[in-house]
Amino acid sequence: QVQLVESGGGLVQAGGSLRLSCAASESINSIGTMGWYRQAPGKQREWVALITTGGTTNYADSAKGRFTISRDNAKNTVYLQMNSLKPEDTAVYYCKAVRAPGVYWGQGTQVTVSS
Repeated sequence: QVQLVESGGGLVQAGGSLRLSCAASESINSIGTMGWYRQAPGKQREWVALITTGGTTNYADSAKGRFTISRDNAKNTVYLQMNSLKPEDTAVYYCKAVRAPGVYWGQGTQVTVSS
């Protein structure tokens, strides 16, 4: 059972930056894929970014050029650096880990971007 804890959310003005963290309860070297999702009020949860154990990354169109996913294996932590934030980025951001055969989610961290 992998436990994930997100942090780093908060209130930021449009154009600003935040870095989200996802701390895992075990070595992320044992996890095949980790990623970030978000859910805005009244909307379905949507995928934002992913990173594999091998370091391959992928992004949703809404995140390309502005967000960067990375990991620190020594700290068992995955990050999401968010730059040039827009009000439409406002959502609860969730960390996800895939370690076959299981899928695990964190509790979420709130990001609010003011205009």
